[in-house]
Amino acid sequence: MADTSKKLYMEIQMEELKASLLDNDEEEDLDPLEEMMKEQAASKKKVKVYSDKDIELAKMYENIAECEIELLAFEKELTIIKANELKDLAEALNQELPDKDRQYAQELQGILISTWEHKVEVKKTHPLEQLDLIKETPLCEVVEKLCARFPDYEGDFAKDVKATFIDRLEALMSIKKDHIDEDIEDIYIAGIKPSYVKRIYKQVNGIK
Repeated sequence: MADTSKKLYMEIQMEELKASLLDNDEEEDLDPLEEMMKEQAASKKKVKVYSDKDIELAKMYENIAECEIELLAFEKELTIIKANELKDLAEALNQELPDKDRQYAQELQGILISTWEHKVEVKKTHPLEQLDLIKETPLCEVVEKLCARFPDYEGDFAKDVKATFIDRLEALMSIKKDHIDEDIEDIYIAGIKPSYVKRIYKQVNGIK
């Protein structure tokens, strides 16, 4: 009986040894991609798992976080516009805020045209000839040509044109701040501190 038990024990050990050797062979045969996938799978096991409650709290801050990012972008754009002359605005924005999806010269020209259309068609404070000139003139030359064409203009073309871009950004920033305030108020109404929700949002999204 003892011999039978010993034999069974040895057979089990042999099977375990074979399985171990087989596993080692499989690991040696892994190509780089498989090895990488294996490492990624192992690393995922180390990622902290958050509770449904934490995930829900993090979602409460998502819109605020997006608004904060947009607000920072507007602030930077505003700083660039204030610091540069009109003729250099588009180039300065391209250098400081490079974005392949944005054509700053066209954007600024479009903003200026729509603003002047409002002055001409709605407020009726400016002549149509100014709008026509703006439409056919590059932004880098618009102030010079407006001054030459309308020397009796009571305002300051350089200041008025630049104010067009500044006022727009300040209005957008005000809207974003209002959205943030509203969302923060909603968090307070839910009986939670916004600072706590923000901390959970950062933890869940791996933000330091």
